[in-house]
Amino acid sequence: MTDALTGSAALVLDPHSENDRAVVESLLGDGVTVVLDTLDAQARGLSALVPRPDDDVLDESPRWVHYPWRRTLVRVLGPRGFRRLRLDRNRNKITAEEQDRFGAAKIGVVGLSVGHAVAHTLALEGLCGELRVADFDELELSNLNRIPSTVLDLGESKTDIVSRRIAELDPYLSVRVEARGITADTVDDFLDGLDIVVEECDSLDVKVLLREAAKRHRIPVIMETSDRGLLDVERFDLEPDRPIFHGAVGTLSSGALSGLSTRDKAPHVMSILGASDVSARFAASMVEVDRTISTWPQLGSDVALGGATVAAVVRRIVLGLSIPSGRTRVDVDGALDTLGTTESARDPIDEPAPTTAPTTPTSVVDSMVEAARRAPSGGNVQPWIVTTSDDVVTITLDPLRTTGLDVAHRGSRIALGAAVFNTRVAAARAGLTAVPTVVDEGDGRVRVDLTLARRPDTALAPLHEAMMRRSTNRHPGTPTALADEVVRDLRAAAAAEDGSAIVITDRAALSEIGEILAESDRLRYLTTTLHAEMMSELRWPGDDDPDTGIDVATLALDATDLVKLDVARRPDVMRLLADWDTGTALGDDTRDRMATTSAVLVVFAPGTTGRDHVVAGGAVERAWITAELHGLAVHPVSPVFLYASEEHEFDALSPRYAERLRALRHRFLDTAGQPPDKPVGLVLRLSHCAIPAVRSRRRPR
Repeated sequence: MTDALTGSAALVLDPHSENDRAVVESLLGDGVTVVLDTLDAQARGLSALVPRPDDDVLDESPRWVHYPWRRTLVRVLGPRGFRRLRLDRNRNKITAEEQDRFGAAKIGVVGLSVGHAVAHTLALEGLCGELRVADFDELELSNLNRIPSTVLDLGESKTDIVSRRIAELDPYLSVRVEARGITADTVDDFLDGLDIVVEECDSLDVKVLLREAAKRHRIPVIMETSDRGLLDVERFDLEPDRPIFHGAVGTLSSGALSGLSTRDKAPHVMSILGASDVSARFAASMVEVDRTISTWPQLGSDVALGGATVAAVVRRIVLGLSIPSGRTRVDVDGALDTLGTTESARDPIDEPAPTTAPTTPTSVVDSMVEAARRAPSGGNVQPWIVTTSDDVVTITLDPLRTTGLDVAHRGSRIALGAAVFNTRVAAARAGLTAVPTVVDEGDGRVRVDLTLARRPDTALAPLHEAMMRRSTNRHPGTPTALADEVVRDLRAAAAAEDGSAIVITDRAALSEIGEILAESDRLRYLTTTLHAEMMSELRWPGDDDPDTGIDVATLALDATDLVKLDVARRPDVMRLLADWDTGTALGDDTRDRMATTSAVLVVFAPGTTGRDHVVAGGAVERAWITAELHGLAVHPVSPVFLYASEEHEFDALSPRYAERLRALRHRFLDTAGQPPDKPVGLVLRLSHCAIPAVRSRRRPR
């Protein structure tokens, strides 16, 4: 085998070489050579890439490339910059690290009719660093139904034609040719050192010969036969004793096939292709070979598809992904036969599911139960069970209604505390006091017995109307400073329930909190269990159980963001982003909302016991209602780290990102000016927003 022939080889010239510089100067001054210099535009494109290439790539010396068959001299970036810019649009279908692995691969293509499309596709995607092509034939007019060439190339070697085309695509890609084709004398030299060989030749004896040699060299063989997209993979690298063609031709040898006519080859070809699986038109044509047609038919579109499917197999083999020996069909016509039978797209999200109509209370106890239903909870899981007697309402934590973020049921206890507060407000409206008794039942479970006392609670009674209309408002707002009176009232509301609160209004601190919360959201999306749970909480049109979870219509997302959310639902997409450690955009919605925030209210629990969390829930609810009374929109945010404190709790939340979550919690509390062990009840985003909120549904009583 020889290097690329002079007639098909591009000459790469380095101006740092004295000899190359002399050649360039001669070509520039000969009055015949066409000069194409777009280096400035290429350099601008390279420097504009994201991420920006390293300086050693940006400063790489450019080259001149001479294409003698075109009498043209072209100035291009140096090899690393050229490859980086040319293949940038592959990312992240192919990552940068994967592209480097492909750059080390050596691939051979035998037979340059279908093989021309294969070789060009491999070069186009940058799937190899060395490409070897073999064919003994010259281009004929009858080839132009499937080889992307022109009448100007008639009579030219097929190896020259494909080599020139690839050189014009990428002058740095090493292309070696075997213009004698594959024979017993050339096959071993051609295969030596290859990682993969693609067989697309017409000669049945060469097909067998190539596989016999590939078995010796332990090289996988790929074949694409165009009709109905038949793709064949033989992993001789993994199974060197595997029979060729999966045993379809028995013990047939290359020597026994040499010299057979096309007609005599047909039975063997049909055995390889599978007589019952080929298209009707192909099978009928095989009957007519040497009678009304000269050979079997091939369409240019089928050949182009073959280039794509072979490239897909090459990607898998080089990257070490699963691709066993076997065959499959990528059948476009078969797919078109099913057109119109797939399910229609999901109905548009115009409005939320109808809100569960509240029942009309017939007693004080009934009004307390209805009030408890209105309490907020993480993921709207409503983690409580309410039971009643004549003068006692009992709210019990239901450990089965929980989420992954609900570490040690701390979030559930906060929600239960909010429900307890609501029942107290309902009792106060009736001129009574609901006296709570918190019972710690162990293992994170609590129960609260509320006993009615015949005395008025004048502090809570005025809050009833606001409590009943309290809602989550996720809409963006207008950043506006809070009056000192509002800040005092918010803190006093939490303190009135034995909790504590801080109000963060500094824009730099709010921006930092936005980054912390956005990164927490990203890690939540990229953690498989948390992502699955988060998506299970969402209720799309037509979903079951709309009385729990979060109706997507309440998320205040525009049409574009809803499409993004629909993509973000896919676990396969999240796994890839996790593998790449990317996905910054997954936190963009949080960043954007935080940028429109007037303040962040952080409510703290007085301690870490079950009772402390119930108390904090009351503080959260009272502060929330107080914020709305001041005309503020309230949006609770739940960073992943919210209720974790011990190391093992972070590990359980997200083994992969536990250390990052610990750091985020410390960073959040530091920004809030709090010690690292301060127990947080809830974080509330406060904004000035005129758009009304949409209520979530609740479980029926």
